[in-house]
Amino acid sequence: MKIPINIPDIDNEEIRTVRHVLSEKSLTSSSFDGGIHVQQFEKLISKFVKSKFTIAVNSGTSALQACLHALDIKSGDEVLVPSFTFVATANSVKAVGAKPVFVDILRENYTMDPDDLSKKVTKRTKAIIPVHLYGHIAYMEEIIEVAKKNNLKIIEDASQSLGSKFKQKHSGTFSNLGCFSFYGTKVMTSGEGGAIVTNEKNLCEKLKQIRNHGHTKNNLVTRLGLNLRLSEINAAIGKIQMKKLPSFLKQRKNNAKILTNLLQNCDVVLPKQRKHETLNWYLYTVAHKDRNKIMKKLNSLGIDATVYYSTPIHKTPYYQTKKNLANTEWASSHVLSLPVHPKVRKKDLEKIQSVLNSRS
Repeated sequence: MKIPINIPDIDNEEIRTVRHVLSEKSLTSSSFDGGIHVQQFEKLISKFVKSKFTIAVNSGTSALQACLHALDIKSGDEVLVPSFTFVATANSVKAVGAKPVFVDILRENYTMDPDDLSKKVTKRTKAIIPVHLYGHIAYMEEIIEVAKKNNLKIIEDASQSLGSKFKQKHSGTFSNLGCFSFYGTKVMTSGEGGAIVTNEKNLCEKLKQIRNHGHTKNNLVTRLGLNLRLSEINAAIGKIQMKKLPSFLKQRKNNAKILTNLLQNCDVVLPKQRKHETLNWYLYTVAHKDRNKIMKKLNSLGIDATVYYSTPIHKTPYYQTKKNLANTEWASSHVLSLPVHPKVRKKDLEKIQSVLNSRS
């Protein structure tokens, strides 16, 4: 049986709740606060990550774009982003007319390098979007220091890190705004969906306008808005998944621990968990000099080992630049992500070890 890199853990509870929402015949809501299921979903997220406010939207990409609009990032502005991430991070910046400026990463956890970040700040820089990649928390203390020194806003791209913490603080809550994704392959899912968390009421109000065509509570359009609403069906699925999330995270942690013990003597760079860091183990990402060969062998055995991201954003045809991002380019040719989701069994992890131990 093939073991996918990630798979949604859905059962009859989610199916029943979708049927219930369909029977209610209220599939979405254009009200300022959203439908009842959206509001309940938002409360569960806020309770989990310990934020004052949550604004649910229809994708993680929408969450990022809405945040940029809320901070009034526009044409002529620059936003500092890593190149080693999913392209949505940069696309959201382009979508508001601003310019993404690419920052290198650190090899130890594949997140934004604060030293390179500080070198990329210009008079046009308005914001920073650090990405908590593979579930690893970016070096937020250092990034916040750069932001304060240069009067910059921070939007955390926490799409891959729901449940990850540093010094007991959840990803997405270190700064002005944090964005999550609930796409089908994430640690929990609403099918499609995303959310923004913040402790600032003013930003919350702006974001609720932006997700609903710019309408205020009084149904007046006072700013640019889009249709970024999350449907009641998606929110209802998300509610069930949020209740299951602690169990999902526990199973991922257990599988990651088993795999780490199995791979101790293999010629591979293992993922590192920093002191004071709790990982959600969204992707168990290793580095290997013969990455493509190892991946091909694992795939032939039904293990869906996957490369994220073989082409960093600054090397794609659309964003092509000649910037030297040495660690980013090293990572793109060495990293390999392995499945540790709740459906993975111990014998699957042992199969991974046998391939990484193999000399042929």
